[in-house]
Amino acid sequence: MIPNHERLPIQLLTASFNNTAAAYKFYWFLAILDEVEDGQYYIPKQRLFIGMVAASWYTINYFQISFGKQDQLHDKVKEIAAAEGISIDEERNKIKSRLTNSNRLSTQQLLWHFNKQVPHWFLSPWFPQQGETRKSIYEASQNFENDCLYSLEQTHITINPIWVDYLKRNAGILKSFCYWKLSLYLQKHNPNVPDIPNKLIKPAKRNGLAKQRKVWDVVIEELGGVDCIYTNTRLYKKAFAVEHFIPYAFVSHDLFWNLIPACPSFNSAKSDKLPRLEKHFDKFYNLQKTAIEVIKYRLPKEKLLEDYLSIFPDLDGVKELPEDYKLKFKSTIEPLMTIAGNNGFEFMRE
Repeated sequence: MIPNHERLPIQLLTASFNNTAAAYKFYWFLAILDEVEDGQYYIPKQRLFIGMVAASWYTINYFQISFGKQDQLHDKVKEIAAAEGISIDEERNKIKSRLTNSNRLSTQQLLWHFNKQVPHWFLSPWFPQQGETRKSIYEASQNFENDCLYSLEQTHITINPIWVDYLKRNAGILKSFCYWKLSLYLQKHNPNVPDIPNKLIKPAKRNGLAKQRKVWDVVIEELGGVDCIYTNTRLYKKAFAVEHFIPYAFVSHDLFWNLIPACPSFNSAKSDKLPRLEKHFDKFYNLQKTAIEVIKYRLPKEKLLEDYLSIFPDLDGVKELPEDYKLKFKSTIEPLMTIAGNNGFEFMRE
């Protein structure tokens, strides 16, 4: 729930997010809150549209999250990314600056696509009369009827003065509420995609893999080197990249069961592409199997072994992995690969 207020129709603001069929409203409101926090109350629509694109950029372009068949935000942001050539993990402020200064007609048209629905339909709880039209909502909002959140003009909105203090004072809580509602919406459309809440914004800094690298150093030292499963290049201690077999952009974690040493140049080229299981899974599993057995021998108290317990709950009781563990591992990996592919992640050509 969002904070109550004795004077304002808080229930109408909450109702703006009920029965949401598309993600526009979430990002529209987040963009408004950003502007209000910066002390802006007379806000050009284009700035809000740019804010919507920037806020959804990482979720759409990096994590490849589906927004549902009825939602065009996903497609428009993809089109803007292609037209402007902006990287999939660009910083939000740089995206805003780039789009603000863009002279491409196609980009302007894509941004103004958002004007067709969200500015007035967001206010529909304040004007619930049957047959309410875009024109009537615009006209009523300009008098702040029913204490609506903002007034609408063709090129801008103006925040209703009676809402300003409430929005500024509670911006953090309102954003959390909005992200919570957004995560529920996206989880509905991505029921098998892991960790949706952590795919809504770009993390300030990715966790390092120093600990995982040290454990692989021990494994490689014990074996006298290992072969990269992709290039067959011999890898030695401290001379390898720690590679996510299933891309981080999909799984959003650094669990040890998904990490292997790889040729550094190949790891960079692979990026967020999916390996083909028919070609790479056997080598991947054999390397993981060997690593588990070495860690249990050399580092029996290593906490990273706990990363495997969701796949092998009885791992503590075995010294060498039984044959059926390979099938268990594949039954974990294979559906994740399928879902990632369905969500738009590309497979490696080789």
